[in-house]
Amino acid sequence: MGVNLNGYFGDAAITLPVGEVDEEAQRLLQVTERALSIGIEKAKVGNRLFDISHAIQAWVESHGFSVVRDFVGHGIGKSLHEEPQIPNFGEAHQGPRLEQGMVFALEPMVNEGTYEVKILSDGWTVVTADGKRSAHFEHSIAITDGEAEILSML
Repeated sequence: MGVNLNGYFGDAAITLPVGEVDEEAQRLLQVTERALSIGIEKAKVGNRLFDISHAIQAWVESHGFSVVRDFVGHGIGKSLHEEPQIPNFGEAHQGPRLEQGMVFALEPMVNEGTYEVKILSDGWTVVTADGKRSAHFEHSIAITDGEAEILSML
């Protein structure tokens, strides 16, 4: 869900189960939601941008899942998608230093199988390349002088 309020954008996403789902689907949802929290924990003044990316990837892969590489988090403000791009994978201690006042949309997208995805003929629908399940959680956050502030609490 995205919103534009007084000239500024917000962006958020949540994956919800419909009906009863099996244990593996529940685990996928839990790992993905926790990946977002872990990314937010790394969003602190003085850390580097890819500290967020690396923490998400390490968590996800340690649970046997993969992170989508074709879609990324991003800066957000007067435009919905601003620089910098924030992948959910990468090497720690890389990228620009995080500074107070930066605003990002962090959005881990996690797949059961391969990280590869494909866009269907409608030009909008994205599915995993191997047909396995995927989950996506997103918050807009602001870097503060302490812990990051979540701007999109549901």
